[in-house]
Amino acid sequence: MGGSAPRRVHQPPVETTSFVDRRDELAEGRRLLATARLVTLTGPGGVGKTRLAGRIAARVERAFPDGVRFAHLAGLHDPALVPLAAADALGLHDHSEQPPLDTLVEQLRDRRLLLVLDNCEHLLSACAELAAALLHGTSGVRILATSRHRLALTEEHLLDVRPLPVPDPDSDLSAAATYPALALFADRAAAVAPGFELTPDNRAAVARLCRRLDGLPLAIELAAVRMRVLGVDQLVARLDDRYRLLTTGSPAVLPRHQTLRAAVDWSHELCTEAEQLVWARASVFAGSFDLEAAEAVCADTEADSAPDTAGRADERHGTGDGTGGGKGEGKGAGTDDGTSIGDGKSIGVHPQDVLEAVAGLVDKSVLSREGGPGTARYRLLDTLRHYGLDKLRQRPGEESAARRRQRDWAQEVAVECERRWFGPGQREIVARLRADQDNLRAALEFSLTVPGEARAGLGLAGTLWFYWHACGAPREGRYWLDRALDAHPEPTRERARALWVAGLLAGCPEDLTRGRHRAEDARALARRLGDPAEVAHAEYLLGLMALFGDDLPAALDHYEAAVARNPVDGQLPSLAVLDQVELAASLAFLGHTDRAVQVCEDAHRLCEEHGEEWVRSYVLRVLALAYTERKEWDRAEPHARDALRRKLAVHDVIGIGLTLDLLVVITAARGAHERAAVLLGGADRVWAGIDGNRFGSTTYNSARKESETRVRAAVGPGVFDRAYRRGGGLGLTAIVSYALQEAGRPVVPGPRRADGNPHPDSGRGDPRLASLTRREREVAELVAEGLANQQIADRLVIARRTAEGHVERILGKLGFSNRSQIAAWVSARR
Repeated sequence: MGGSAPRRVHQPPVETTSFVDRRDELAEGRRLLATARLVTLTGPGGVGKTRLAGRIAARVERAFPDGVRFAHLAGLHDPALVPLAAADALGLHDHSEQPPLDTLVEQLRDRRLLLVLDNCEHLLSACAELAAALLHGTSGVRILATSRHRLALTEEHLLDVRPLPVPDPDSDLSAAATYPALALFADRAAAVAPGFELTPDNRAAVARLCRRLDGLPLAIELAAVRMRVLGVDQLVARLDDRYRLLTTGSPAVLPRHQTLRAAVDWSHELCTEAEQLVWARASVFAGSFDLEAAEAVCADTEADSAPDTAGRADERHGTGDGTGGGKGEGKGAGTDDGTSIGDGKSIGVHPQDVLEAVAGLVDKSVLSREGGPGTARYRLLDTLRHYGLDKLRQRPGEESAARRRQRDWAQEVAVECERRWFGPGQREIVARLRADQDNLRAALEFSLTVPGEARAGLGLAGTLWFYWHACGAPREGRYWLDRALDAHPEPTRERARALWVAGLLAGCPEDLTRGRHRAEDARALARRLGDPAEVAHAEYLLGLMALFGDDLPAALDHYEAAVARNPVDGQLPSLAVLDQVELAASLAFLGHTDRAVQVCEDAHRLCEEHGEEWVRSYVLRVLALAYTERKEWDRAEPHARDALRRKLAVHDVIGIGLTLDLLVVITAARGAHERAAVLLGGADRVWAGIDGNRFGSTTYNSARKESETRVRAAVGPGVFDRAYRRGGGLGLTAIVSYALQEAGRPVVPGPRRADGNPHPDSGRGDPRLASLTRREREVAELVAEGLANQQIADRLVIARRTAEGHVERILGKLGFSNRSQIAAWVSARR
């Protein structure tokens, strides 16, 4: 029932700075994971649990045939989303109506993998329930969690992540560089003060500073930023001033929490007033964000109070370098709690000021900069995000205003992406939405929990139909749509849209009945509202229900009428062309193959004119189906392969499953029985993550079952079972790569033209392998493992810049534009 998208790789966060030595914790983490199935890294905020988890996971990855996946939970607030986030991290697609934990356990029962649950402390009960279900229901799944608090399961083994050890400043410091805390400070200081290094003259002061900061990595990093304008002795003196102020606080606060709060307070006071306000407003982002999002959310709008333009001019031209001394080091900083007061008025931020504020926050290590789909993205560490929220809540009305702007921004992004969906750049659109997934969730949560906002939430959930459907996230889409439909029962266009989208996301046989009812309700409401576009959308879904429900004559009549009618004003172009695709499928299944081919060719031309790939992959699959029905294997197979390539490129998991089933039929018919058995095993593994019963459709199941019977009889049960198990052991990319091979000869994904077709230079037997040096081949292998440049540098004991150079040369020699293509190329060669 459709689905596509380049998926976000669920790997540890990209390391943008070096990783200080934690060899004891690394060794202990590996030892615990070798014997225990649940290991939790505990420790205070800012101590480095997430980075340590990423390093441990990288060290043990080879022990897990089904890989290591990260579920990033910091941006989640609803416990009900925890199992869905885990399934998403694992690349599993659930269309069933059974409890999500039950489905997750069922799909992972035979897998051997490591699941990292990062930032569990605010969702402890849900994370504990997830961990318990996986531990009791599977035998090959292990869990590495990070949390400020234990999960409290009997199977849990704890690894306390302590602050970095610091030497006594008055002791022998000849081996100071061997202490991780001092090494971390020196590394970060050198980044802002080139040439800085530990020397006999400064190492006692550095040790005193790191000791004052309790060895907390985040506190040390924030302090090191000041080396741009201050010396180490000055830093120590000023930090002592901060701690004298801190002693007036609550004695009930743990010393390390006081330490981190002092370091963050100090960083906050170093910021200009505009930077402080952008920091506070950016804290409503649940995940990373780009500059466009920051400008939309962090700047004042006409509805906000008038900004203090004179004060803004002062702070914009101020240095904010902390040279003013005392507790007001940043220009405009005033009160002891860091609240900006300026001249007594509330400062505003204009959109043109946001870039400068973001740059200042990056310079001060408040925002971390990371790569993203097509643009730079920024992220607040969880500790700094919560701090920003505290500051935001001190300003009456600011939090609700910022969250409303964030929701409005999410709506604008969704509408623009939907408008551009039928055209070039689909991969980039989905990559962007996946990067903003946590922010979309935050926008939906705000809309569905604040009175008067439910209609906007319903509209956002419905506009994202292609995201829920195409990204293989039907379960989460249904979750938001069901909540939104309950919250907004009024008869509106948003409700009509949400009803058919909820039906579209139905997948299992039990749910198809409810999906049909939803589509019928959507059609009835759209007719009442006089909205022909939403009527057409609901009717597309009703025809699809007939097709998968094995009522082929009804499906044929339905789509004949839809295509003859021509698209109505406002109809989504993707669904209008899919009307033609489903018409062609109905024709092919009923034996009218000549017309099916003609309809496909017309639809294919339309897709080519618009540079569209997702619908085109379905056109190609149905074209292969038509030739399969005619037993023209030589014509069917190339179209099926082309469809499969495109579906892998946009990660259309359901489409991959349907196309693999078709290739099983073609391969078996051509007599390559053992190969067909491998494809059967791989196809069944793909479908196990969706619906092993193929939605209960006889139409889509019968040819595949007949082929299995033929292949088993041809090779015998022993050979069949071995080949089937081999296919079942391959991951998604690997089974697609296998399916794209000709007998004994791999088809390597080569460079592609702008229209998505293979570049003339791409081909079989790939001579480009010889162009890579031995080290470049090593780096390519590590890229395929999902390692970032810093991780590659650490693994090969080379400089980060050297690793970056190797990756750039590999991309150039292979004619690729991104790391994912390198990974696919390596996988194909394997």
